[in-house]
Amino acid sequence: MKAMILAAGRGERMRPLTDHTPKPLLPVAGKPIIEHTIRQLVAAGFNELVINHAHLGQQIEDRLGNGDQFGASIAYTAEGEEGLETAGGIINALPLLGDDVFLVVNGDIASNFPFAELKHQPVDLAHLVLVNNPEHHPQGDFGLDKAGRVIEHSAEKFTFSGIGLYRPELFDGIPPGKSKLAPLLRKAMSAQRVSGQKFSGFWIDIGTPERLQELNNKM
Repeated sequence: MKAMILAAGRGERMRPLTDHTPKPLLPVAGKPIIEHTIRQLVAAGFNELVINHAHLGQQIEDRLGNGDQFGASIAYTAEGEEGLETAGGIINALPLLGDDVFLVVNGDIASNFPFAELKHQPVDLAHLVLVNNPEHHPQGDFGLDKAGRVIEHSAEKFTFSGIGLYRPELFDGIPPGKSKLAPLLRKAMSAQRVSGQKFSGFWIDIGTPERLQELNNKM
């Protein structure tokens, strides 16, 4: 199974740190955020990686190279300065991701999620990993029904972790260019074609300088 790391976000909330450094290269425990994710994926058996980038993206390629140093093969998709949003970025990378299920991980999260478990996860159109709602997102995103399906309307909601499995068919009919992932997921949810799981381990969205510092304090 191939894996994609989303690394094209501008990191507006991280400014001024991201004025000259792309967010995935900001350091955590002396290494770029994205390097920790790469090493986790490789340890879990994901050796074929695709990384998209936009703002200052050449720095990402220069730092990570072809992946040899991590025991991986890394291919890149460049999206220009503005980026293509999440779904647009995935659609742009589909020729590199193949015809089967693939894993997508946000490039600005840190977690001890056991990625190896996903290699044998049955997937209809999508399978999402949900987590407890952090303080900055108390309302959550989606719920889980008793059958393990992700639902939009629920008394109890959790936060989408930025870790998901997708079939290429989820993106059928969506033209190239900027597009968001959430509407596609909601449409698939309404057709009961999105499964999910709750993860209760360590997870943090590194969205602000304060959370970056918090993570560094824990490492």
